[in-house]
Amino acid sequence: MELTGKQRSYLRALAHDLKPVVQIGVAGVSDGVIKQIDEALETHELVKVKLAKEAPVDTVSASEPLEQRLMANVAQRIGRTLVLYRPRREEPSIRLPR
Repeated sequence: MELTGKQRSYLRALAHDLKPVVQIGVAGVSDGVIKQIDEALETHELVKVKLAKEAPVDTVSASEPLEQRLMANVAQRIGRTLVLYRPRREEPSIRLPR
């Protein structure tokens, strides 16, 4: 599902006050990180992910495998932070504007 500009803007506004839930470190986008983000997305739907300074990837190269493997959308990339969105399989709590 591709997000529209209006939907991205809405998700960015919701994510403004969120604290990063997962940090990507020197191991990069590993299976453990994928699993943590998957669990966080299933619980919260909207998740901030922080890249450590020593992480071997930047936000662009980290977002591609995350989007593909988690079937999530990147709502925002800013500095060393990503905002990921994936609606819950059952009873999504975030209703996106059309």
